[in-house]
Amino acid sequence: MDINLMIEITPLLVQAAWVTVDISARALFFGFFIASVLVTLRTSRIPPVRWLSRAYVSVVRGTPYFVQLLLVFYGGPAIGLRLDPFTCGVVVGAFNIGAYMSEAIRGAIESVDSGQNEASRSLGFGRLKTLQYIILPQAAGLMIRSVGVLAIILVKNSSLVSIISVVELTYQAQRLIGSTYKPLEVFMLSALMYIVIIYAVMGIVEFLYRRATRHAFQ
Repeated sequence: MDINLMIEITPLLVQAAWVTVDISARALFFGFFIASVLVTLRTSRIPPVRWLSRAYVSVVRGTPYFVQLLLVFYGGPAIGLRLDPFTCGVVVGAFNIGAYMSEAIRGAIESVDSGQNEASRSLGFGRLKTLQYIILPQAAGLMIRSVGVLAIILVKNSSLVSIISVVELTYQAQRLIGSTYKPLEVFMLSALMYIVIIYAVMGIVEFLYRRATRHAFQ
């Protein structure tokens, strides 16, 4: 094993790893807002709105992220949608993870006993205040854990943006292998960096979970 080579290429892989973190964080951030909108639409009293939001989630969950990425990047210009590779990765990642996240959030909300909602409404709370003060605090723990799992999946899926030439961790690893002919060393370092990123995400999720549930049993 070429230790000197591993030391030499580490800065390049670290720089690419930051791109992986950046694109994943942006996609997760915007995906959360997309998910919130979808959850709101799914609970709408207007049937066509519910059907459209349900159809969107079904289409996104029923097609591979890889296909969605290629469709937007290479097919987008045909309808006037031209995105640079990084932006395309963020946009597709956000709309993809938003669909999955909406189901996680909806499932967490529906896990709260329906009697809580009825009791709150009988006390004069409106729909939004019931959601804000009664439902969401109880659903927060499950919601955070579910979103955390999706965030880890998003980090792993970010490697697919290498197909549209985003210089993230996987793409940089492939370039280094082409110039060094040392796949073992390069992929070992890449795998280690993915592990570090994923464990960092797990640590953040665990911290948020403890903060959200610290009063649950008091």
